[in-house]
Amino acid sequence: MTTTVAPTAAGTAPSGKSSGGGGKPRAAKLFKMLPLGPAIGLMLVFLAGPIIYCVYAAFTNMALTGTGAANVKFVGLDNFRKAFGSGAFTNAIWLTLVFTLISAIIGQNTLGLGLSLLMRRSTKVVRNFVGTAVIGAWVLPEVVAAYLLSAFFNDEGTLNVMLHAVGLPGQDWLYAAPIIAVSLANIWRGTAFSMLVYSAALSEVPKEIEESAEMDGAAGLRRLWFVTLPMISRAIMTNLMLITLQTLSVFGLIFAMTRGGPGTKSQTLPLYMYEQAFSFSQIGYGTAIALVMLAIGAVFSLIYLRGLNSEAA
Repeated sequence: MTTTVAPTAAGTAPSGKSSGGGGKPRAAKLFKMLPLGPAIGLMLVFLAGPIIYCVYAAFTNMALTGTGAANVKFVGLDNFRKAFGSGAFTNAIWLTLVFTLISAIIGQNTLGLGLSLLMRRSTKVVRNFVGTAVIGAWVLPEVVAAYLLSAFFNDEGTLNVMLHAVGLPGQDWLYAAPIIAVSLANIWRGTAFSMLVYSAALSEVPKEIEESAEMDGAAGLRRLWFVTLPMISRAIMTNLMLITLQTLSVFGLIFAMTRGGPGTKSQTLPLYMYEQAFSFSQIGYGTAIALVMLAIGAVFSLIYLRGLNSEAA
């Protein structure tokens, strides 16, 4: 005997259950995300919260003392107009860019790449010695590194002793060329990171390709420029982005070595922001400067990310 199944209404499953069933998968996804709840909450409280508060403060006259402490008012773009109309602010931007260019983009990046290339072809003893020395400077506390470099660059420091030993005149480098001195100090302390990044990238370069290039006549600098560097270009862009962002925010090293002086000759944006916010009690103005720093970092990040995307294409 043949049993005939009656056709069901449109949109209704034969079993009588709804064909949508969207609620159950959505509930399952929410249940899977439940363990992330505490982490998301902490990020909202300790990351998004302070950023939103800083954006709010940057458009007010907030201060630690005086009228801005008792009666906070919305002042619009006044803090930003004040900043871009100030010679001290433009000087701080210029010194920040010089410090970043010398100590990160040129110094740490180039020296880190050079050390990783040399260590790749050296003996194990040399690799261990150089690696320990370079990483030792990196793991030093910032204040300790600043004290050591101050002793190296000051009027009676190690650098002048070496210069006098070979008959060259010395000077107080922290007074005569403070931005150069703190840039070199940051290179000495931060090169280890670039060295480690490039050492890892170079270890992934197949030796067969380099050997083939050498057999084809591309040796030395030609092989480095046309073969090795293109193969680690993504590591180069990633390293540049990370060390640039880190260098833009350097505060403790410069503050401990020069306090931004003499005068404002080494006063980068983090030090200028600190001075305005906490020495002069202008919290609103100081947070406006912090937002400018954030914008500068975002511009650098976009440039490097565009480079990474072009390499991936």
